[in-house]
Amino acid sequence: MKLSATTSKLELQFKRPAGTSRGVLQQKTSWIIRITNTEHPTITGSGECSVIPGLSPDYTNDIAYEQKLDDVCSRIDNYAHNLAQLADFPSIRFGVEMALLDLKNGGQHVWFSSPFTQGIKALPINGLIWMGTEQFMHEQIEAKLAEGFNCIKMKVGAIHFDQEVQLLRSIRKRYSKADITLRVDANGAFTPAEAIPKLQELAQLDIHSIEQPIQQGQWEAMRELCKNAPLPIALDEELIGITPKKDKQELLTFIQPQYIILKPSLLGGFQASQEWIDCADEQNIPWWITSALESNLGLNAIAQFTATLNVDIPQGLGTGGLYTNNLYSPLYIERGELHYDIDKKDS
Repeated sequence: MKLSATTSKLELQFKRPAGTSRGVLQQKTSWIIRITNTEHPTITGSGECSVIPGLSPDYTNDIAYEQKLDDVCSRIDNYAHNLAQLADFPSIRFGVEMALLDLKNGGQHVWFSSPFTQGIKALPINGLIWMGTEQFMHEQIEAKLAEGFNCIKMKVGAIHFDQEVQLLRSIRKRYSKADITLRVDANGAFTPAEAIPKLQELAQLDIHSIEQPIQQGQWEAMRELCKNAPLPIALDEELIGITPKKDKQELLTFIQPQYIILKPSLLGGFQASQEWIDCADEQNIPWWITSALESNLGLNAIAQFTATLNVDIPQGLGTGGLYTNNLYSPLYIERGELHYDIDKKDS
């Protein structure tokens, strides 16, 4: 079987600016890679190479990234038989792995068949609250609660911390932890010195967990936080760039987090994410899976992968409605769950 590959650039436009602790995003770039078996050129597998500037370790600028994509496309037969060659390019490895799976399964955008893709089962997800003004964040919270979510994830670190705590406190006045699960994501916004006092404030509000309270790469400080923090800590960005299995095992053994969060497009795809899951399971560390601003194409594949893992806690897969020009998708959200409409096909 001889393969050919092409890529096209996709500039996704946010419906409204998306605030994170790293700044405000107005748009998000992905590249769609399409792989064809030249012996059966009518069938094409599609994948998404999704990057987040400042977070994706394989992205510095469009020119350098597209040069690597050109190299991959020109030697796709070589890379297809050895994805490990793309270990330093996790977003591209994710896209190539996606496209190859789609090609193998007939190019119908069914990467992983399960009761989910048969429309029988749904995936529990959290409702994501983006950073912004206090009023904007409160409006989002009210909307998510009205939509039936029982797990809300709020990003913290953009506005004044006291205001963020007040928002969370207002939720807790109306809903107990038995009614609403609250997760927070700091995206590394706190310093090690200020982390414990802030986590102590959050712990008073029955917070389920906090993602990445301090910047990644500070293993000693993160280990102390996980050991002494008054609420559970979930590693997120900390996992990015850790490729060999022995290094994954070493990180989890040393830091001993309460949770880890897996983002396939930042970790190198589905095989790489499964390896993290295996390492976490060996140490009885719970996990969940989260999308990372992919288009509906990547989100669909990640959701299908997640559905094969028999998850029962809310996953972070509710980002399909972020863009004005997103790709068509069979995914829809109802009462805090992600569903697959078998009567629709994405393009």
